[in-house]
Amino acid sequence: MNHPELAAEVARRRTFAIISHPDAGKTTLTEKLLLYGGAIRQAGSVKARKAARHATSDWMEIEKQRGISVTSSAMQFDYNGYRINILDTPGHQDFSEDTYRTLVAADSAVMLIDNAKGVEEQTIKLFKVCRLRSIPIFTFINKMDRTGRDPFELMEDIESVLGIRSCPVNWPIGIHGDFKGVYHRDTRLIELYSGGDHGQGQVNVETVSIDDPGCPAKIGQTYYDKLIEDIELLDVAGDEFDMTWRGTSSTWRRFSPDS
Repeated sequence: MNHPELAAEVARRRTFAIISHPDAGKTTLTEKLLLYGGAIRQAGSVKARKAARHATSDWMEIEKQRGISVTSSAMQFDYNGYRINILDTPGHQDFSEDTYRTLVAADSAVMLIDNAKGVEEQTIKLFKVCRLRSIPIFTFINKMDRTGRDPFELMEDIESVLGIRSCPVNWPIGIHGDFKGVYHRDTRLIELYSGGDHGQGQVNVETVSIDDPGCPAKIGQTYYDKLIEDIELLDVAGDEFDMTWRGTSSTWRRFSPDS
């Protein structure tokens, strides 16, 4: 391979690690990224010990039996012209050294946070490692289809505990176990989710503009009123989106009921 070809191949690669406290859903998120990226046809389970399928990244027998990751796994697929490398790391403290070594190879990190628990101990440690190495961080709030904390409370938790500012790029609709979808602030579009075969398949997505007169009826008047109120508060009192590594963008999105 000559130098121009090598440079082009390097330029199209994107490598990121997924970091979080144990049981926040790292491996499940990895499965969903592989599913939506076209690398696998069906997402595996990381919870049910008797499940027909196990997570692709949990290849060791102990991982399949205990439903946890104890080793770092690297998975690769092509998406939208890029070669994506996902580094799924152990969350448990006993295997943290493996995670620290893996972060050396990462261009960026996805910091996964449980929407019911907020920022947890191991997340703080891994965040500090990323910050010391100037690794850009994208925050992903997980398990939005389950009852959890208020999104504004989670933003405050991220900012106060980690000492960073946050700017949500999308916003959840329904947070008390009645999750319906997300609102994208840049496009003013709402994605409503249904189906997904209990997390194993891709969900059905219906898109509607928040400016559509039929939007309140589509998502429900109560949800619509709450969404409008939240957006106005974010636009007036929230931070602007910042692409520098010192900032963080918080996203509220769910790929399946299990993630």
